Amino acid sequence: MSNQDINNSLAELQARYLEDVKIIGEEAQSALLVEPHRLLDILEFLKTNESYQFNMLRNLTAVDYLEYIEVVYHLYSLPLRQSITVKTRCGMEDSQIPSVTVIWPSANFQEREIYDLLGVRFTEHPDLRRILLRDEFDGHPLRKTYNIGNAGGKEVKSSC
Repeated sequence: MSNQDINNSLAELQARYLEDVKIIGEEAQSALLVEPHRLLDILEFLKTNESYQFNMLRNLTAVDYLEYIEVVYHLYSLPLRQSITVKTRCGMEDSQIPSVTVIWPSANFQEREIYDLLGVRFTEHPDLRRILLRDEFDGHPLRKTYNIGNAGGKEVKSSC
């Protein structure tokens, strides 16, 4: 299946979910922007539907755009040798989206890292707690609004 074939199939998916799915990339790699309330439905569909078979969650990350946080899922189809990126957005104050651990258990630690560093709460996550920072750490240091003075670290002077 070529990238153009996937884009054509994605147009059908977009028609099925109407305004909840937008195709945002068509050149080198297909990308979808999905409304958070449709995220699990669409990811499950992309994984299990014979036309797509995106059975591998390659990577999961997030980006702070000041107005919103975008959570990015990089999927891969082993049988079709195709990739797709699925993105969803949440607000800065109400930063929560559904956990995808029910679809890909491998998302567990990646969601915990995003929670720890950016503060996105993954609803229905089996163990959402800090993974890199100590429990009493205040804030989420990868947010652009984070005040680095709050980190509580100590400056180490070079002996060179």
